[in-house]
Amino acid sequence: MAETITNIVVTGCLYTLIAMGLTMVYGMLRVLHIVHAGVFAVGAAVGLVVFQTLPVGFWPALFAAMLASGALGVAIYHIGYRWVLDAPRGTPLLVSIGLFITLQSLLEKPFLLGAYASAFDAPVGLPRVQLGALAFTPAQIAIVLSTVAASGVVWLVLNRTRLGLSWRALSEDMNMARSLGVATQRAVALNMFLGSAMAGMAGVLVAVYENAVSAHMGEVVAYKAFVVVVLGGLGSVLGAAIAAFVLAAFEIGISTYLGGLFPRDAIGFAVLIVILLFMPTGLLGRRFD
Repeated sequence: MAETITNIVVTGCLYTLIAMGLTMVYGMLRVLHIVHAGVFAVGAAVGLVVFQTLPVGFWPALFAAMLASGALGVAIYHIGYRWVLDAPRGTPLLVSIGLFITLQSLLEKPFLLGAYASAFDAPVGLPRVQLGALAFTPAQIAIVLSTVAASGVVWLVLNRTRLGLSWRALSEDMNMARSLGVATQRAVALNMFLGSAMAGMAGVLVAVYENAVSAHMGEVVAYKAFVVVVLGGLGSVLGAAIAAFVLAAFEIGISTYLGGLFPRDAIGFAVLIVILLFMPTGLLGRRFD
């Protein structure tokens, strides 16, 4: 039971990091941000390269990965999304899928990650923590602390800054907010930067936790992030955080106590179907239509 609870906490934190960034992008642009999975993998790759090539430890490598992922998110907006936001909803989705395939293909090149997984064995410099029956490894502690810090930053920006006010206005009506003087391009770029930086952070943490980095590492994680976003309510950051732990509890609880009866990766989609049958708006957000 203690090990199950520990795994739920850690997995919920990872899902929260990935889904919050995805929710921020969807909440403002109304784009199904498929390429978020590519940003996740790029973050892990940058963290690995910095850690292996420069005389720095884990945390500077994590910070470098966040900066690179954030910059990539801004580039994705200016290169892709900016020009198709007023097009039919399927157009930005196709752009996002195309950018994801492009990033994945680049990461598969031999001079980058290649076709096989690379080990990312990085000491995080934190102690093992024992809380009663619950035991957390250093990597798990890094995941929990990083999630708490990132969530705190997102909350402060959304609720205590003019930038957060701009984001909320743009998420309600971008054209109206623009007409009232909101600096749209700057606000959207910063939104993409923060959301993508969180994806890069999650990529490094997952890579260190699983000791593996690969060009395809974002695929399954991204699918689950979409499950979390829909469960939490499209555009709801708090809902995404709550849904992340709900999904983690169902996944790990069912896979632990029912053995191989249900594949773990399929449980999330089953939970999504059941919840949307009874709560079509998700936990705290808009209806999925």
